[in-house]
Amino acid sequence: MPDLAAVDWRKRLYGLSIVTLLSVLLFASIAQTSPWHLLEMRAFDYLSTIAPPTRPADSPVIVAIDEPSMMEIGTQWPWPRSLHGELVTALRAAGARAIALDIIFAEPAADPAQDARLAAVLGPDVVLAGDEALIRTPHADQFVRTEPLAQLTTTGARIGIASVSLDADGVLRRVPAYHDGLARQLLDVAGRPAEIAAGEKLTQTFGPARTYDTVSYYQALHPDQFLPQDTFRGRTVIVGLSLQNAPTLDAAAADAFPTSDTLHSGRLVSGAEIQATLFDNLSAGLFIKPAGPLLRMLSIVGASVIAAIIARGETGWTTAQAALFVVGGAVVGAGLSLRYGRVFIPPLAPLGSFLLVCGVKASVDFAAERRRRRAITSAFSQYLAPAVVAKLAANPTMLKLGGERRVLTILFCDVRGFTTISEALKDDPEQLTTLINRLLTPLSDIVLESGGTIDKYIGDCIMAFWNAPLDVPDHAVRAVRAALAMLEAVDMLNGQLQAEAQDAGRDPPPSLRIGIGINTGACIVGNMGSTRRFDYSVLGDSVNLASRLEGESKNYGVPLLIGETTAALVRDTISVTELDRITVKGRTGLSAVFAVLPVHGNQ
Repeated sequence: MPDLAAVDWRKRLYGLSIVTLLSVLLFASIAQTSPWHLLEMRAFDYLSTIAPPTRPADSPVIVAIDEPSMMEIGTQWPWPRSLHGELVTALRAAGARAIALDIIFAEPAADPAQDARLAAVLGPDVVLAGDEALIRTPHADQFVRTEPLAQLTTTGARIGIASVSLDADGVLRRVPAYHDGLARQLLDVAGRPAEIAAGEKLTQTFGPARTYDTVSYYQALHPDQFLPQDTFRGRTVIVGLSLQNAPTLDAAAADAFPTSDTLHSGRLVSGAEIQATLFDNLSAGLFIKPAGPLLRMLSIVGASVIAAIIARGETGWTTAQAALFVVGGAVVGAGLSLRYGRVFIPPLAPLGSFLLVCGVKASVDFAAERRRRRAITSAFSQYLAPAVVAKLAANPTMLKLGGERRVLTILFCDVRGFTTISEALKDDPEQLTTLINRLLTPLSDIVLESGGTIDKYIGDCIMAFWNAPLDVPDHAVRAVRAALAMLEAVDMLNGQLQAEAQDAGRDPPPSLRIGIGINTGACIVGNMGSTRRFDYSVLGDSVNLASRLEGESKNYGVPLLIGETTAALVRDTISVTELDRITVKGRTGLSAVFAVLPVHGNQ
């Protein structure tokens, strides 16, 4: 015969392997879709903004074209280009190492002298902003590049493309791929060229808007009057719009963008500060590399395999705790990889696959548990009290299937003179069946209400036991009290039958009498039978003795006989007396038999 446990284990392992494989394929496919990619980027926003690194000490200083400057200068925007020339001169005199003007001077000024005055002060230490945009038309897509006037670069000023790349949700997370981007050009001018490997890079932010050292434009025009000494000494300076009157997501803003930090602050970040962030990402190597396809796939496979390992056994609290630990570990691991390894391994797809495998396994186990509970309820509802069945269904581990050794109290109850009764009612089998049912029903109810288990009905005989499948500490006392109650129930039933016969004007039926034998001892209890059909039953010498005691009760003229062990367990509660020591068929030696006092008159 095959090992059923091994077969069941192989089936479970096969099913779990199929679920794991399908989960890997599902999430590997889902991870390629745009909506899922945006979810991963939102996870990046959270992970990259939890305890972000401190920005470098020599970060750029922002010269903000802001509302206070608009008020102080008192000139409508755009300001005269000669004013920007004065700013460059002031910054250079204050010791600025490199200057970026994040302002696009693509069109000639109305007064050509303005362009000439600005061009005269520009030099190799200045980077001017350019722009590049993708223009989509029904006929073609075209990149349009906008650069400053050629006149402004004749003295050595560089051009840096200030355009940025936004994700589909409008959030700026990526380092622009321009080889001549404004931040890269500014690094070269500052004498800090960065060798950047090819490939996509995500931006590490350092905080919300105004995280960088920021001064107003009007202050930078006259640093000696408004700013501490050496504010610009040896520093890189980025000049650009930084208006505060419309910096939120739900309001229009000039040259301002949502970043990963906008998730928390709800505020946009100015273009000048974006360029400063890119500058620090490139100079200090703080940008973050997205994991490649192979690493992403390995993370999904690894999470799914771990889920299969965790879920290989029965689902329980330990499984749930392990799953929570893995989920937390995956999130923490992704955060540490991003923070210290500068690699973003998206955790959503691995976690999704992990939870799917665990969830499917938990659902299967839950369904199996429900089936087990229904099976237990069905198997024991005919033999146990409803409260006991409910306990077993709620906690099936209390039932050890397959057989175990326990000390039980066993009761056999048989109807005396049943052959005579059957003969008297041979022409009315329906009445005979009704009579037996009316007798066995109250007797069975008494057994169940006392916490006993009905093993089986053998014709007109009831076999029951106490202390299995649940523990019943006072099982012997309960069994004897149940027997006494059964004798009383028979007397009550006889009275009812007599009254019914008298009311119907017919001869009363023969009086019903029962004999009961009870014994306590070690037995084997469990599911017994074949693989196709089995019953929860008991075996053992103590069972045989209880049956013999029931038969011997006729010889002693008492309705209830109990064994020596039972008598010892109940004598402090119930009065018993030893009747004799007898040799019971099938046993060697003498066995003491006891009657319960007062002896019931039913014989």
